[in-house]
Amino acid sequence: MKKILILFVVLFFSAEFAEAQFCFGLKLGYNASTLSTSLDSIKASFNSGFHVGAYVRFGKRFYVQPEAYYTFSGATFKLDSIVDSWEQDVRIGTLDVPVLLGYKIVNSKTFKLRITAGPGVSFLVNSHIKNVTLTGPVEESDLNSVNWFVQAGAGVDVLFLTLDIRYQWGLNSMISDVTNAAGTNYPVNSKPNMFLVSLGFKIL
Repeated sequence: MKKILILFVVLFFSAEFAEAQFCFGLKLGYNASTLSTSLDSIKASFNSGFHVGAYVRFGKRFYVQPEAYYTFSGATFKLDSIVDSWEQDVRIGTLDVPVLLGYKIVNSKTFKLRITAGPGVSFLVNSHIKNVTLTGPVEESDLNSVNWFVQAGAGVDVLFLTLDIRYQWGLNSMISDVTNAAGTNYPVNSKPNMFLVSLGFKIL
């Protein structure tokens, strides 16, 4: 039974991509990001940023869409307690490479309504940490250079324009443990989460 099911899936996708449609485009957009923390004492707020890059799409009603874009994101950490108090603004530049699977709910020539989801990997390109008040424990060396995530969302195509709205969940901790100058350890286990709105332009 399993072999029959696997064969059916293979034949279905072989037929789906046999005459696959292909397009290439550029994209840019706005993102609101935060670095979640497992400690109730440390608050992490959302920061605004942007992303810019390119995508390719191939398939018909079902499609695959790999992307690559530079993302400027981050968060603001704040601790305010009796024994310690600090605030840090963490800014991050990453190269993000998601590989999305999509389905076109509406698939006309001039208008398409799509849903997408898939995994991705994020490579740290640059970072900057600013101490807003007192010196905090987070340093650039605490940032993990490779991070994994999952994206899901929906989009529309109108002629040569595309619009996508997605949410991104971090799968691993970008910042695990940090220690301040006094030797206090904070197991923040911080994962990057992000809301993205993208506008794309089809070139091919």
